[in-house]
This record gives sequence, C-alpha cells and structure tokens, in this order.
Amino acid sequence: MLAISLVRMGAKKNPFYRVVVKEKRSKRDGKYIENVGTYNPMVNPAQVELKHDRVQYWLSVGAQPTETVASLIKHNPVKSEE
Repeated sequence: MLAISLVRMGAKKNPFYRVVVKEKRSKRDGKYIENVGTYNPMVNPAQVELKHDRVQYWLSVGAQPTETVASLIKHNPVKSEE
C-alpha cells in the first residue's frame, strides 16, 4: 500500500521535510518512490511547496496521505496560473 508522507531532512534542531510517495511499511527516512514537495516549518509562516499535479495523480491511484500531509494539501490549494 502506498502512502504520501514526510521524510525528515536537515540538521539537529533545524528540521526540513520532503513530501514523498513511498510504501507504507518502509521506514520514516527510508527509500521512497517519488519526491512530490517540500515543507519547511522553521520559517514564519511555514513554507510549503507541492507538485499538485503529481499529488493528485498519486491520490488517484490509491496512495493514502498521512494526517500531516493531508493537512498540508488542504491548507495549500493549487494556485491558478495567470
């Protein structure tokens, strides 16, 4: 089963996360299939960059987002190109 979750990067006391698609049973920082965004909680406001087209693709093929990733997706909707 696939999951969209966070992988912790960065230094001690300075976390930075990648939003990735991976097998649900793999380790938190283990191997992943695709990187679909980033999340930096250390800046104010928190910086979130998502590849919305790829996130929607993985959701359509059955990937389940974790609670945190679901919240990031919900609070960062697709910005229309002008």
